[in-house]
Amino acid sequence: MKSKVLIMLILALAGFGIGFSCIWLLDNKIPNFREETDLYVYPDTTPSEIEEQLAGSVKRPRSLSRTFRKKQVAEFITPGHYVVRPSHSSVYVARMLNNGWQTPVKLTLSGSLRLRDQIAKKISSQMMVDSATVRAALDDKELLAEFGFTPENVFALFVPDSYEHYWTDSMRTIFARQKKAYDAFWNPDRIAKARALKLSKMQVSILASIVRQESYHEEEYPSVASVYINRIRKGMRLQACPTVMFLYDYTLDRLLFSQIKAKKDSPYNTYMHDGLPPAPICVPTKAALDAVLNPAKEPYLYFCADASFNGYNVFAKTFAEHNKNAKAYQKAFTERKKAKAAAGK
Repeated sequence: MKSKVLIMLILALAGFGIGFSCIWLLDNKIPNFREETDLYVYPDTTPSEIEEQLAGSVKRPRSLSRTFRKKQVAEFITPGHYVVRPSHSSVYVARMLNNGWQTPVKLTLSGSLRLRDQIAKKISSQMMVDSATVRAALDDKELLAEFGFTPENVFALFVPDSYEHYWTDSMRTIFARQKKAYDAFWNPDRIAKARALKLSKMQVSILASIVRQESYHEEEYPSVASVYINRIRKGMRLQACPTVMFLYDYTLDRLLFSQIKAKKDSPYNTYMHDGLPPAPICVPTKAALDAVLNPAKEPYLYFCADASFNGYNVFAKTFAEHNKNAKAYQKAFTERKKAKAAAGK
């Protein structure tokens, strides 16, 4: 009788051991996911919300829940961007979340970056930092001073491209990455070209920001740059429309003399003041910067939008020729406006 009880006890213990071993293997060693899934964990994200995000991918939900409890994920979960892969076990995912084993993200700076709010929106849409925090950082004198910039000239700090970051990176880290890209861009060859033009790095950025706003086509940038460099060499005012548009936060469709006059006291008004404005009027692209450093060897002093509205400009050597081009554009613009008004009736 005693031997039977002993045998049953041994079998029970063996069964328990086998069961425990199976559970351990299921939780620790055997992959538990069908497909790759991106997880974005905020400071207030809970384990149950993570389980909901993984509901379509997890093979054994109980294993995941059990492991999250054992590893105290609710207590140690770390904000970040994580990638759960089919090869991962429940325990690996729990440890990944607890230890902050993030997968980097790409922060892409591209498109129109001519307002600080646009920069804030662009960064906050790709990173955990919110737009209000980005906007505040762009105006933070002490923070920007760490990188050699000010709230006024912060546009020059940014070098549009794609950058690898951790999703939780702070604005200080983002600025540091941009400063690294800025320093890399300004290699000895580009510095020498700027000196040959008698321009500082900041002046190149300022002029490049104007070039960036004057044309939709990068292949035209060197010609636009040459016009402004030619004007600077002749002691002429830049008379660049975008510098005044900047003063109106780019809300104008067309610049009128009355609007230029209304901003006559601003140093950004290149119709009323000599030389370059005090800081960039947008984030200049690499193409615009290189266009300033490598301007076209052309004699033009003027340009205006093409009357065919193809996004290009027409260039002129003399003011008389420019007036002819400008009148053609103004006439086409007026006719187009009338046609749109008639079509809307």
